[in-house]
Amino acid sequence: MTDPLLRASDTDRRRVVADLERHTAAGRLTLDEFTSRVDAALAARTHGDLGNVVADLPAETTSGNESRHLVIAFVVAAVVVSLLAVIVSIYR
Repeated sequence: MTDPLLRASDTDRRRVVADLERHTAAGRLTLDEFTSRVDAALAARTHGDLGNVVADLPAETTSGNESRHLVIAFVVAAVVVSLLAVIVSIYR
């Protein structure tokens, strides 16, 4: 856990805004709540301020399964592109 008194960076603020976007897409926040919280996140000065913006929302972490699925999808896409390149080169 980060010290709540430490100053927040622009990257920290963007991370919280991205989290808010995911929560809104999941239906946890209305558009009005989203707008209000984004304003608060962008105005936050400390990690504690940012934590207050998302305190009532579940933490969303990328599970190992989601990461594994992304890797598998990338590998499958690379194989398909390679096969298409071979097929195109054969029929030229």
